[in-house]
Amino acid sequence: MDAEVTRGSDRNMAKSSLVTVKPVVNAVRILRFLSQAGAPARSVDIARKLDINPSTCFNILRTLVAEDMVEFSPISKRYSAGFGLARLVEQFVTQGQKVQRAKPLLESFAADSKVTVTLWRRMGSDRSVIVSSATCPTDVSINMSEGQRVPILMGASGRLYASELDLDAEQPREMFEKIRWGGQLSYATYRQQVADAAERGWAIDDGHFSIGILAVAAPVYSPARTIDYTVSAVMFRGQRDEDGISELGKALCGLCNELQDVLF
Repeated sequence: MDAEVTRGSDRNMAKSSLVTVKPVVNAVRILRFLSQAGAPARSVDIARKLDINPSTCFNILRTLVAEDMVEFSPISKRYSAGFGLARLVEQFVTQGQKVQRAKPLLESFAADSKVTVTLWRRMGSDRSVIVSSATCPTDVSINMSEGQRVPILMGASGRLYASELDLDAEQPREMFEKIRWGGQLSYATYRQQVADAAERGWAIDDGHFSIGILAVAAPVYSPARTIDYTVSAVMFRGQRDEDGISELGKALCGLCNELQDVLF
């Protein structure tokens, strides 16, 4: 059974609300071009191939050189992908390897607890994404696909991320109001649930993320004590009583403590 976490109308709304900054877009296009070109290129050639104003292209390249993302040869007057870009890619690869090392822990927890387990990662300030998941091999499970993204405040994990925000400010409330919740939920109730989660160390979403689904989540703290990852246990509503949910929340906190050594 699939737990649908992103509806088509949500995707369209997200796309329509995107704000693009053209110089940033052009910088990304230049980096992509240089990483795929296979050979150094002159500024004028890059500008022509990408249809960028030559002066603008030159200034972006100078900036990227200063940031170590691009290398410039004063002899050939050509640009190539820099060491800084390689280091950035290496960091992403390393993080992916760490997530893979976390997989056996998720699988073991899913099998022992008879739940679906998902590892969420914060992506910027407005969303989170499933980077790994595991289901119980001996029980009916809920499929949560890796790569699925949701608004940062949504679900049990969202209540943990929200604990790091000023919920009295205007922006969090606006973000909350844009979410298409599975069940009716007021902002006042949400705020109380965030406070409860912060106090006990784990959060719960009972049918608001998706009707019929209950999720419990705990944070994986970074060395700076920020919440960059969360782990969520997903099950059908009614599978556990209140004591069972509390026991599961505490067990998730233990799992997250183990994951700290793996992910950071």
